[in-house]
Amino acid sequence: MATTFKTLTANDVTNTRTLLHEAIPLTGTIVSGTYADQNVKTFTHGMFESTFDYPYLSSSANHILDISVGYSSTSPASASTSVQNSKKINIYNQMASVLVGHDVTGGIQQFDRDGNISGGGTKTEDGVFFINFSRLLVKDEIKKGSFSLTLLTGGVPTAVQPNANLDALVLADHGAATSYFVNSPAGEYAPLFSSSTSDAQHAYGLLFYQAGIAVVTGSAFMAGFQREGDTAVSTGSMMGGGAPSSSFQNLLTGSTIESMAGAIRNRVANISFNNTVELNSTIYFCRANNNEFNYSSNPTYLNSSEIRVKNTTSDNPVAYITTVGLYSSDNELLAVAKLSEPLKKDPNTELTIRVRLDY
Repeated sequence: MATTFKTLTANDVTNTRTLLHEAIPLTGTIVSGTYADQNVKTFTHGMFESTFDYPYLSSSANHILDISVGYSSTSPASASTSVQNSKKINIYNQMASVLVGHDVTGGIQQFDRDGNISGGGTKTEDGVFFINFSRLLVKDEIKKGSFSLTLLTGGVPTAVQPNANLDALVLADHGAATSYFVNSPAGEYAPLFSSSTSDAQHAYGLLFYQAGIAVVTGSAFMAGFQREGDTAVSTGSMMGGGAPSSSFQNLLTGSTIESMAGAIRNRVANISFNNTVELNSTIYFCRANNNEFNYSSNPTYLNSSEIRVKNTTSDNPVAYITTVGLYSSDNELLAVAKLSEPLKKDPNTELTIRVRLDY
């Protein structure tokens, strides 16, 4: 008797979860030099700028990241004389609201230097810049322990110091593969350190893995801020305007968000991380026992009342399996799996066909 349908039991179905990773290298030339800023898009609102991997007017351009800058309303930089003061405060509050959330009174919490939002510590209220990576690069999340950001933090090159801006500061999420925080409304996060010595002295920001956002403190560019291994600390000069007086502090209060984002973008030497794709799969083991699926319902299988693939009446019936259909309990076709080649099936053989649905 021809078997057409077979009910799958719980023993025939299993679920798996696989994490796939892809290395994402972003060199400074892509971010700030290759296309003479034709790959950088600015907006009339002036709240951030977007960087693409190709001139953004091209149909083949892919969005890479956004950069913005802000500070808290309690920051010394917050003053009516500061350029775009309200917008910089709004940027800080918006990012803090999303990434670190609110306290018990409903107030927006501030970013914390050592990363432990609920554990007190030194709050980051002064200049903070935000690097928001596109979902195209991050996928589901950034892999913990894989992130590295190299910033050129030295002074503006001069005849005396021609290599001043090559003073590189490498920030990474050291130790995050096994140690990270989970008390953010945006998911998991960890501090960015300038050294494998993971302490607050060497912390320069936070990395939010699921959100795909790096929050880097302006202290990376500020004069007098001690860095691991430094004997002569950074002068704090930036590339905005090319003048030595264009320090981070001066830019923070005297420049637009767009100008600061451009200055910081030109100080990015390298970014690298691995993204993560969570692949959930349901695997169905479709088993054809020796007495099942040995006939075909295809009309061409028969010639009058005779089976075409049998030479004599004593021969075993033979069928060739080419397709597996998965049906609901009310006989509705939900999925179809095609075999790469027909599989011969007769009463002397048993088959197990593995069908995997990824989502």
